[in-house]
Amino acid sequence: MHEMSLCEGILQVLETESVKQGFSRVKKVWLEIGDLSGVEVEAMLFSFDAVTRDSLANGATLNIINIPGTAWCMKCSKNVTVKQRFDECPDCGSYQLQVTSGDEMKIKELEVE
Repeated sequence: MHEMSLCEGILQVLETESVKQGFSRVKKVWLEIGDLSGVEVEAMLFSFDAVTRDSLANGATLNIINIPGTAWCMKCSKNVTVKQRFDECPDCGSYQLQVTSGDEMKIKELEVE
């Protein structure tokens, strides 16, 4: 379950930022996760609760913002929506697609004390 290690990385970022910005508690975290990132949202929610126990984010709410997958079709020169990597272009059927968004995961916003 790589979501556990992702949550450990998020906690490290929170701890580093708490020192830089002077907050002592994290109440809410908004996390952008792309459809093409390979992250399982349910596993992420479970892992976040487990990893943040007894930390500055203990009891914090994790809010997931879904980022749809998009790609540039080289054949029809359009931005198209894709559900998974290696999908065909929904307009022309080509497989010559370059992912432009939806493969990212980043902390978007925090609510802290």
